[in-house]
Amino acid sequence: MNKSYEVEYCNLELRFDRRHIQQLIRDLIQDGYSLYWSENESVFIISVRTGRKLTKLRFQRLAKGYKLVGDYVIRDAKLADWLEKLIGDLRGHAVVKRFKDRQIYIENILFGEVIRLVEISGMEHRVIYQKGPAADVERMAELFASESAEQQLESLQQELDDELERLYEALQQGDTVASEASKEKLRKLRMELIRLEW
Repeated sequence: MNKSYEVEYCNLELRFDRRHIQQLIRDLIQDGYSLYWSENESVFIISVRTGRKLTKLRFQRLAKGYKLVGDYVIRDAKLADWLEKLIGDLRGHAVVKRFKDRQIYIENILFGEVIRLVEISGMEHRVIYQKGPAADVERMAELFASESAEQQLESLQQELDDELERLYEALQQGDTVASEASKEKLRKLRMELIRLEW
């Protein structure tokens, strides 16, 4: 990936475990960066000094591990290379804007791969590259493993519990029509759950 004087990372999302963060700290120190870190119950922050500028990388604590989130403007080419390597290695998501000579190059990255590249020059913009819409099974599995799928799963579990409650009440009252309707709904919910968990 080409170096540039200023790179802006928007909607950055990278997932880490604690071991990855410790390795990142070690690697940055070995590369000559001056840094310090702090943490509380919700966030882990690594502050990296680049010249006179301080870049604070914010890692949001999750149930399992951490997530690097936020928007960052990086003016240090070496640190920009670090972030791009992380996006690729950890199969992260980001919108990367590169500012070069009066032109802006915007990369949309999904699962560590550029899916769209646009060049903006003045009022004109042109799409240099756009990946086709085909999604394979592996990509879909990764997509369902993301946070939105987790929320869908929780919502579906709640719906399943509510429907089981309705079925129980229908069986208690001897209402065969309502119980059959509930069983059908439960079958559909079960298929949806299997699809999401797969």
